[in-house]
Amino acid sequence: MKTTTATAPADLNLTTEKMEKVAFILKTTAHPTRIAIVQLLANQERLSVTELSEELNIEQSLVSHHLTGMKLKGILSSHRDGKNIFYALKMREVVDVIQCLAGCTFL
Repeated sequence: MKTTTATAPADLNLTTEKMEKVAFILKTTAHPTRIAIVQLLANQERLSVTELSEELNIEQSLVSHHLTGMKLKGILSSHRDGKNIFYALKMREVVDVIQCLAGCTFL
């Protein structure tokens, strides 16, 4: 019979402030579409709702729903240019958190 040994918890050096910020980022981006939006905006300075909808191959109304939520939480910024609304990453730390998760060995 194979036994497993418990490992000591990792010392993550997370202050309460860091834990709250990471939890906020995870809660705000906890949807595949939102993560995809962050990924696209990490590689582009700004994208319109139409561009994001086309890249993600989903309806504009659904993209707008996710964008509005992330903007209200301070993750994204937006500005209107004529008929188009362009979005950009306001909180760049979101990319760092997602990159850390992408590097996890269990994924």
